[in-house]
Amino acid sequence: MMTDHDEERDYSAALRTAEELLGMPLERFLEPGAGEPANGADFKRLATVHTFGDAWPRTDVLDTRTRALVSVTIAATLGTLEPLRGQLRIALNNGVTPEEIVETFIHIEAYAGAARAFDSYQVALQVFAERAGG
Repeated sequence: MMTDHDEERDYSAALRTAEELLGMPLERFLEPGAGEPANGADFKRLATVHTFGDAWPRTDVLDTRTRALVSVTIAATLGTLEPLRGQLRIALNNGVTPEEIVETFIHIEAYAGAARAFDSYQVALQVFAERAGG
């Protein structure tokens, strides 16, 4: 059985992993929103621990760079544009090149459709500009 100390340790480790991957603290995205119910914090904590504490560190078969490119593909295909922004940051921070991301969008266009790929590509262009300082 996990203790509060174990849960806090796992959450802290997940936050550190997220910051390493994103290149920025995740906490700014976890602040409570207006009208958010109290259990919203539980949801965010569970999602953070599962994603950044359980899934991302599993680098024995898929390395971080590969996971990042897979995550970009999933977010773009699903059309989850704000999470895509984070996945693009993670990919670029972990060795995926802008050219590889563009090739990924070419492949997404072929299998998920032009509209989905173009919408997602617009987010990629914003992230590329952000990284270029513009």
